Amino acid sequence: MTAADNPTAPVKYKRVMLKISGEALMGDQGYGLHPPTVARIAQEVKSVRDMGVEVCMVIGGGNIFRGLAGSAQGMERTTADYMGMLATVMNALAMQSALEQLGVFTRVISAIPMDQVCEPYIRRRAVRHLEKKRVCIFAAGTGNPYFTTDTAATLRANEMACEAIFKGTKVDGVYDKDPKKHADAKRYEEVSYDECLAKHLGVMDASAIALARDNDLPIIVFSLDEPGGFKGILAGQGTYTIVRG
Repeated sequence: MTAADNPTAPVKYKRVMLKISGEALMGDQGYGLHPPTVARIAQEVKSVRDMGVEVCMVIGGGNIFRGLAGSAQGMERTTADYMGMLATVMNALAMQSALEQLGVFTRVISAIPMDQVCEPYIRRRAVRHLEKKRVCIFAAGTGNPYFTTDTAATLRANEMACEAIFKGTKVDGVYDKDPKKHADAKRYEEVSYDECLAKHLGVMDASAIALARDNDLPIIVFSLDEPGGFKGILAGQGTYTIVRG
């Protein structure tokens, strides 16, 4: 039995933030939500929660609407960003439903009050949910336009005293160039915050990287498409890149 198979095995982090893009919920579709993919990611989250790890999540909204893209097409930027925030709420509710079907108690917490569908963001209440082993899904970004969900994830991770941010992507770490286009792409085992910023490595946007750097919060980039990858890394296995000072 490996450490990843043993739910009582010691884990490196006790409270983590999982950041995924809205596109991760599309599966092979070009738009929207793919329920089997949502269910698969929910199972990954449950497996980590079952190890005793407290889990927060932030999910982007790019599978439904991306504010920056809307702005580029002539829409007023603030309006476009608020529409993108609402898209993240839809994704959060879908993930909540999938987790609760697996028996995982979950709270969707929105930076924009909408009391009929989710809780407003109150830091102390959110911390208490985590202490009770509920998964907290933070929706609507920071509640402000011009800030990405990467920045929202880093902000909430700091507020919740998370020990690391796990950034789930399509590839198993950070590369010096796109590994899908370049066979000679080099994967970093470890990279510094400043190097990410200087080389524009695309881990997260610059505001998120700077906020993580200023609070010494490591970012672990891994493949969300690898079954058991999230759980495996917490158990000390798997392939990933860690971003830290």
